[in-house]
This record gives sequence, structure tokens and C-alpha cells, in this order.
Amino acid sequence: MGTGRASALVLAAGVLWGVIGVFTKALTAAGLSSVEITTVRMFVGAAGMLLVLLLTDRSKLCIRPRHLWMFVGTGIVSVVLFNVCYFTCIQLSEVSIAVVLLYTSPLWVTLMGAVLFRESLTPLKIGALAMTLVGCALVAGLAGGAVVLSPLSLGLGVASGFFYALYSIFGRVALEHYSSETVTFYTFFMGAACLAFLGNPAHICSVIAADPSAGLWCAGIGLVCTIGPYLLYTKGLEHMETGRAAILATAEPLVGAVLGICVFGESAGVAKLCGMALILAAVVVLNLPRPERE
Repeated sequence: MGTGRASALVLAAGVLWGVIGVFTKALTAAGLSSVEITTVRMFVGAAGMLLVLLLTDRSKLCIRPRHLWMFVGTGIVSVVLFNVCYFTCIQLSEVSIAVVLLYTSPLWVTLMGAVLFRESLTPLKIGALAMTLVGCALVAGLAGGAVVLSPLSLGLGVASGFFYALYSIFGRVALEHYSSETVTFYTFFMGAACLAFLGNPAHICSVIAADPSAGLWCAGIGLVCTIGPYLLYTKGLEHMETGRAAILATAEPLVGAVLGICVFGESAGVAKLCGMALILAAVVVLNLPRPERE
């Protein structure tokens, strides 16, 4: 697979993650908490991937016990912990602040990729990273105002970005041994196993029983915003550097902002539009032809 196709897969993952707000609003209105919505994503993701692998290639369900730590990393250390930190930061501060701190993740991935995998920190990559971080800040509406954060809010927000970034790190290690489908399934499986104790599945079932349409939204968030993007991102990660993949995936806040403006009637100020342009420009810069291989 060429770099261009891998980039397209990661971008597509970012787009699908970006539409999660539509499903989240519907499920919140139905009575589910943020942790319960995360639980739905993991359970539907695990069940859906299990069915796919049972019907297509059961051998991809086989892993070595000594490699379980990789999927504890992707499923629990990354996906579950980043969600817990992210949602708690939103509750203690503001959504815009939490979003910006979450999208420090490309910075963490780029730095860890350089240290762990000896990926090059080229001027192009550093410039795209800076454009992405500034763009996210503008999209979130932090320009021009003084924001005071408590140490706990700041710590949780930065931790959400760090744990989010760890998916690319643990995922890259796991991909040296298993296919993207195997990595995706066991990520969901480990996350679901953890949230079976923390996510209040009984309440989720009671909400669906009372409102069957909530079941459709649960299926949608699992298929459209979980299985699809994680498969695409993990497949793209097989053929590109972790830092580049993480920056490309920040198409997510761009899509989220566009949906907020067009679907939910949120404000479209100059700062937000400039931020969206910066994120898009960073994606374009990363895909410009390069004279030498990085």
C-alpha cells in the first residue's frame, strides 16, 4: 500500500470520528452518561469485529498470551483511560478546553515516535504539528480570552491527550505481530472487559428497552464511529509513521466543527474558520511530494 492510500485511510478515520457528536447528542438525550456511551462503543465494536472475523478469517482471533499486554495497552490504557480523563475534564472545565488538551496527542505521538521508533523530526513535520495545535486552539475558541484552569483540570486534559496518543504507540508494536483486524478486535475486547465493571451495562439495557431508537443510535456509534474508523486508522498505521498518522487524524476536530456549524447551529467566527483552515493546511502539507523519504 502506498503512502497516499494510507494517508487517505487515516483521514477517513478522522472524518468518521468527527461525526461522533451527532450520535453522542442523541444518546445523551436518551439518558446515557459519557462513560456509558464509551461502554456502548466498546461492546458494539467487540461484537461487530468478532462477527466479522468469525465469518472471514477465524485465524485472526488467535494471539499469544505473552502479547496480551499490547491489547491491554490499546484497549484499557489508551481507549478507556483517555475517555475517562477527557469526559472528566469536560465536567470540571469546558468542552473547548478539553478538546484542545486532548488534541495535544499528535505532540505526544510525534515525540514518542522519535524516541521509541527513531522517527525523524523533520521541519515539515514540526511545522504541520504547530499548525495543527494552533488550529485546534482556534477551532475550540480559545483565542483572545484568558482561561484559568485548575491543576486537576489541566492534568486531566493533558492526560487525555497522552493516553489518546498511546493507541498509536501500542498499536504500532502490536501491528508487528498481528493484522489490523486482530489489533482492532482485541482493543475493543479489552476495553469492553474493563467497562463491563465500570460502565453500568444494566442501565444501558434499560434505556434501550424504554426507547428502541436508542438501540439504533448505539449500533450507529459502534459501527460508524468505532469499528470503521479504528479499522481504517490501524490499517493506515501499518504503512506510515505514527507521528504523521496522528497529525492526519486531527481531521476529526475539523469535521466536528463543520458539523457543529452546519447541523447544530454553533457560531462560525473568524477565529474558528481560520483554525479549520490551519488544520486542513497541515493535512495538505503532510501529503506534499517530498524529495527524500522520511
